[in-house]
Formats: sequence, structure tokens, C-alpha cells
Amino acid sequence: MFVQGPVPGFRLLFVLVLSLVLIVADARFDRLEPVRSSIASFLAPVFWLGNAPDRFSGWFAGVITPREDLLSENEALRARLMVLERRALKYGALAAENNRLRDLMNASDTLDDRVVVAEVVGVSPDPFSHEVIINKGRRDGVTAGQAILDAHGLMGQVLYTSAFTSRVLLISDSSHAVPVEVLRNGLRAILLGNGNISQLELVHVPDTADIREEDVLVSSGLGGRFPKGYPVAEVSSISKEPGAPFVTIQATPLARLSRSKLVLVVFQGAGAADADELYDQQGAGQQGAGAGSGNADDGGGESN
Repeated sequence: MFVQGPVPGFRLLFVLVLSLVLIVADARFDRLEPVRSSIASFLAPVFWLGNAPDRFSGWFAGVITPREDLLSENEALRARLMVLERRALKYGALAAENNRLRDLMNASDTLDDRVVVAEVVGVSPDPFSHEVIINKGRRDGVTAGQAILDAHGLMGQVLYTSAFTSRVLLISDSSHAVPVEVLRNGLRAILLGNGNISQLELVHVPDTADIREEDVLVSSGLGGRFPKGYPVAEVSSISKEPGAPFVTIQATPLARLSRSKLVLVVFQGAGAADADELYDQQGAGQQGAGAGSGNADDGGGESN
């Protein structure tokens, strides 16, 4: 039918009619499925023979792989191993963060106040200012003066807020004061930051006061800034000088001020003061501590 030269009209018509009949028979009546299956089975050896050279060349290349190719493949595998190890480290960090979240949830269960979990996203570059930035702000209801805790204790308080972030003043800052009491016997005093991230100072405690090393200090609630009963620090050392009316007491903060990544923002029933009031009350607290009595009741009433 397919001869050289012009195709006669009858043969062309015959081919078109035959093609149309085969298309209709296959599409509408499924008559050509056995024929198609038989042809595919008959052509299987042809396909196998057609792929044989490529398979043989691949097998031969694998047998006589050059040393350079092996070294290159080894380097690629080492690189992939490093990527997988990095992912494993990342998963380890995620597991640690999950544990921290569990600790925070356990800590929040012990609080009567409403709390919100926040993340520390920045640290003040000023070496004389102990401040951090958290990723909760006014849109989350955060206001100046709210207490900030981690899973272990009191970290500080909100200094001021923006729409999306808040700046937190840590309890170790030299301008910060917390009215506290000894958990064992209720002795009240003022706990000051001294610029040392790992040490605080309990001031104006008379030498006759019943206080010991390893005593736990909790917030007394005086002044209304911090709710009562939050763990703050643990007494680390007590030193007495002959003739001095007060003892020198150092305390270690319970919160991990320089390591905590996740913190709790505490919401109390009453609204907090703004940043200006915060600074004014801090100054009043330190003045009250300077003129305070042995139990520091007056200073605690004005401190933050």
C-alpha cells in the first residue's frame, strides 16, 4: 500500500476507513485489548534486547569504577553525613526546647495567675544594663510592670512594651529591687541587683535576724508589683563584720537569667503601671531600703 510515488486515492481512502474502524472498535467496544496484549508480549524480548547495551555498560562501569570516582562518591557521602548530623543536632535542640516547654507548663500549673509563654529574642548590648527582649507586646496584652518568670524562678519585670515586643529588666540589674521574704520563717527584706548576673544582695538585714545559708527567698507581694510566693533566690553566703549593725548576705538567683530561652509573662487581675511609674517606684524602693528597718517592711512597700 505504501509504495514510492503518489498514493492513489482509493488506497488513501481505504487506510482512512480502516483506521477509523480500528479507533471506534478500540474506544467504544474494547475489541483490540487482546491484540494489544499479544503484541506487547511479543515485543517484550525486543525491549529487553534494546535495553541490554545500557544495562551492560552500567554493570561494566560499576565493575571498573575509577579511583577518582570512588573518592568523589566518598566525599559526597561524607557531605551528606554532615547534613544528617546537623539535622540530628537540630532535632536534639528541638527535643531540649520541648523539655523546656514541659518545665514551663509544670511551672505555670503552680501559679494562680494567668500566664503566657514568650521567647527571648534579644539581649541588651550594654554591659551595665541587664535587659532582654521578648516576643510578646501590646497586641498580646503585655503592659509595663508585669512579672517575668522562667521554669525555675523570677527573672524580672516588663520595663516597657511595643506592639510586638517587650523589654524586660532582669532582677540582676543594679537598678532593680525585689521585696522578698524567707520562705522558712517569713523574714522580710529587700533583694537588690548588683550588676552580677549570678549574684544578688540582700540588704539591711540585722545581725540578729534568723537567716541561714540555703534559705529560699520568695517574693513577699509588698508594693503590688510582684505577686506573693514566687521563688526568687537562694542565700549563698552570710558574712558578719564586728560592730556592724547589718550582715552582708549574697544570694544566687534561681532563674537562669542568662540561659532561659522561654519565659512566662504573668497577668494579674489589676493593671500594671507604666514605665515612668516603674522607674519612680524603683527609686523609692532603694531609698526606702537605705533608711529601712531590720525587717524592711517600709522599703518593701515601695520597691519593685
